[in-house]
Amino acid sequence: MKLALANTMPPQYKHAEMERSMRQIEQQVNSLAEGRIAARHFTSTTVPTTGTFAQGDIIWKSNPTEAGAAAAKYVIIGWICTVAGSPGTLLEMRTLTGN
Repeated sequence: MKLALANTMPPQYKHAEMERSMRQIEQQVNSLAEGRIAARHFTSTTVPTTGTFAQGDIIWKSNPTEAGAAAAKYVIIGWICTVAGSPGTLLEMRTLTGN
């Protein structure tokens, strides 16, 4: 799903500020719909060791690379919090590449 900015804001709102806010929301949602990593709020190059996470929170890896041995290669796409805390228990999310 993608959003289109509707330019029909009530006159009592500060038009320029509302338009700027709506455009940021539109860009965020549309980037998420396109699967762009830059649209994700929780991204990191390594597993976080600080911060507070709730069970189910996902931290996407912003620099995924292939790892593992031949015939069992995988990509770490991020980490998922399985036990809430600071930082909680964060486990790797891997996907096999078939290589």
